[in-house]
Amino acid sequence: MWGLKATWHTFLFLLITTTVTAQNPADGVAQMDYYLPDDVTYDETIPTPEEVIGMVPGEWHVRHDQLVQYMKALAEASDRVTLTEYGQSYENRTLLYLTITTPANQQNIEKIRENHVALTNAAASDDLNVDEMPIVFYMGYSIHGNEPSGTNASMLAAYHFAAAQGQEFEERLKNAVILLDPSFNPDGLNRFAHWANTHRGKNINSDPNNMEQNEAWPGGGTNHYWFDLNRDWMLVQHPASQGRITNFYKWRPNILTDHHEMGTNSSFFFQPGIQSRTNPLTPDKNQKLTKSIAKYHADILDENKRLYYSEESYDDFYYGKGSTYPDINGSIGILFEQASSRGHAQESINGVLTFPFTIKNQFLTSLSTFNAGTDLRTDILNYQRDFFQNAADEAANADVEGYVYGAKNDRGRTQKFTELLKRHQIKIYELAEQIDVDDQTFKPGTAYVIPADQKQQRMVKALFQRRTTFPDSLFYDVSAWTMPYAFNLPFGELEGSFSSDLLGQEIEGIPAELPNGKIVGGRSDYAYVFEWDEYYAPRALNRLLKNGIRARVAAQPFEAMAGGQKRSFDYGTIMVPIGPQENNEDEIYTLLQKAAENDAVTIYAVNSGLTGGGIDFGSNTFKNLEKPNVAIISGEGTSGYEVGEAWHLLDQRYNMTPTLLTIDALGGADLSRYNVMVMTSGRYNFSDDDMESIKRWLRNGNTLISTRYATRWIADSGLAELSFVKEKKDSTQQETVTKPYAEMDAARGAQYVGGAIFNGKLDLTHPLGYGFDDDDIHLFRSSTMFLKKPENPYAMPLVYTDEPLAAGYISDENLEQLGGTAGIVVSSSGSGKIISFVDNPNFRAFWYGTNKLFMNAIFFGHTISGSSAN
Repeated sequence: MWGLKATWHTFLFLLITTTVTAQNPADGVAQMDYYLPDDVTYDETIPTPEEVIGMVPGEWHVRHDQLVQYMKALAEASDRVTLTEYGQSYENRTLLYLTITTPANQQNIEKIRENHVALTNAAASDDLNVDEMPIVFYMGYSIHGNEPSGTNASMLAAYHFAAAQGQEFEERLKNAVILLDPSFNPDGLNRFAHWANTHRGKNINSDPNNMEQNEAWPGGGTNHYWFDLNRDWMLVQHPASQGRITNFYKWRPNILTDHHEMGTNSSFFFQPGIQSRTNPLTPDKNQKLTKSIAKYHADILDENKRLYYSEESYDDFYYGKGSTYPDINGSIGILFEQASSRGHAQESINGVLTFPFTIKNQFLTSLSTFNAGTDLRTDILNYQRDFFQNAADEAANADVEGYVYGAKNDRGRTQKFTELLKRHQIKIYELAEQIDVDDQTFKPGTAYVIPADQKQQRMVKALFQRRTTFPDSLFYDVSAWTMPYAFNLPFGELEGSFSSDLLGQEIEGIPAELPNGKIVGGRSDYAYVFEWDEYYAPRALNRLLKNGIRARVAAQPFEAMAGGQKRSFDYGTIMVPIGPQENNEDEIYTLLQKAAENDAVTIYAVNSGLTGGGIDFGSNTFKNLEKPNVAIISGEGTSGYEVGEAWHLLDQRYNMTPTLLTIDALGGADLSRYNVMVMTSGRYNFSDDDMESIKRWLRNGNTLISTRYATRWIADSGLAELSFVKEKKDSTQQETVTKPYAEMDAARGAQYVGGAIFNGKLDLTHPLGYGFDDDDIHLFRSSTMFLKKPENPYAMPLVYTDEPLAAGYISDENLEQLGGTAGIVVSSSGSGKIISFVDNPNFRAFWYGTNKLFMNAIFFGHTISGSSAN
């Protein structure tokens, strides 16, 4: 359906130029003559894909190893091409890009790069002559592995740019540097290629019900841990993203292309998207240039009789996407979306859609991007220079002169936030003087300062913004991502309080290692304690428990002599007694040393169980802990994103080994192997026997954790008594008002919470609140599921405030219903506990601020008193 913001001019233009002359998608064949332009000759010494990997793109789905093989062959054969390996995926697949330009430019490539990057230096860029500078492209393909037409087209694009001959082309190439990244997501690509190739017959089957066109869970769109890498450009939590962002800042490309696929019954999309949803921080000139480039896409697709559309369906608001991230960095991001064949062919409303047809569209728009960029070269280079000069002027006159941030008791979380900022080339300094901002005190040694007056001023603003009003109520992705909130870090805006005296030593480079902890007081012959504040404290505890060391958690504060002085210890402090233990004192001390060195925890030696205040070490208020043996219910019917987020958190950050237990396997599994079970959003159609197994497992004292829509299932299944707020309706009969059909999607979409940030209150005395220093907490949510407060006042350790909106979009109706509802409810089932999260505490791996809620549920769920549960 045409978007509400599309103009009649756009509608008539696209209708006239596309629907009349559309080419049959079934005509697509895997032959080089089908793909390549008729009016171009090619250097016969440059190998085609068929000559290297034995197939023409589109005949089969290319594997990543074949892709790498071909790119290396091109680099070896052509003096226009060099190859750079920039990292490895989780599955140890090579991440690479080709640098393609003329041989003469290759000889001077580093100088070209330095001059180009100098355009972003506002103080010196006026001295550069853009008439003599090449434009820089970053062409990237298939960040979703099961959208393979992009990656398969990358071989054609690479071949074309390496081998095409002719004066016009070579003149264009002299004025360009192409960075061609053939596979943004090697692991997902390989997963999907294996599926499609394995299920392809000799005779191509285009039936949408065929196994080939219906890949198994979790699909190939995501990376190894089932994350959507196209949401990670700004978050940079994964190796592929981190390498890609390094490339971006190394070169500062002018145009970045992002080739995707969409539903089989669609056509082809190119940006600009819906204009009312463009992020206000993006300059208007960016969108004007995008429209100018779009004319080139239209021309080449018209010539090839292809259906397409623009200014509809997609937007440029969330800076975490590949097509939008460049826009906050003085570049131009361009999204392409091709209707997907999913396999080698599939029936569609436009006829049989063949894989080669989809590949050719991606190849054609790679060529149109190149032609547009070289024709508009000086305009685009000048735009890049102006972007940073204007940003410098904004910074010099900004109301907010800088930011200060830092958690005094959590160096790990603070450092991870600093690492994220540094990946975006943001200047950060250690705080040199104590400062009070917004009723918060920041001290040297635990806090950092970001001056607004810097090259990345607009990026800083994008990361810290707290927008709550919007011209449009629909969003393709989330409407808020305020990074300090995501990390639950204290921070303050410096308005009129900024001084260069605040700036200590600048943080150079990306922090590679966690800060070291230490053991205070040396060896003890009685016990050791460490507090739960640090982000990696759960890793330290797990290190001990998996080695058989007994530990306990304090359910009350206490004071003790530690390291020669009296210290106060809070709720959640971990105590490791020397006896009784099966490990000897040397083994315990060695493991604690490793925890201090690797997990950023400070450990205190205590030499007496008699404390100076509060509970003594032999008190039953120190709760026994057990090693968590975690099963994450996964497989068909569950949310691959949410399962992957939990798996990644436990595996990558906390060195735990959760079992991914499929729904189908649960009935035959020995559930006694596990004491914690995690259920994310999904469809849980358990048999009666399976349900009885889960209930019996719970009654035996284990912990079930549900997140988001699994919490709804918990209620519907009767495992726990949970109630949800229902939509308020006027009890009086009202006449139905007729509304325009064209407004239906917008009206309904306005009631959807696509992703916003809200204020909550946390009970710091509750086991789920251990390790938090402030009862104010920021929560991310993307649903309209509002959980009522239970009757038991002790069963809801987390609630939303009465005025909950912190950043992002939510309708007035939903905001009213959300205020004062529960964020977590704890229920009992026999001796077991059900901990129900209404939100996802592990969202996209960057929501560090609520990870500890999840980890507390895992480590301390069994310690929660039954009388405090619902």
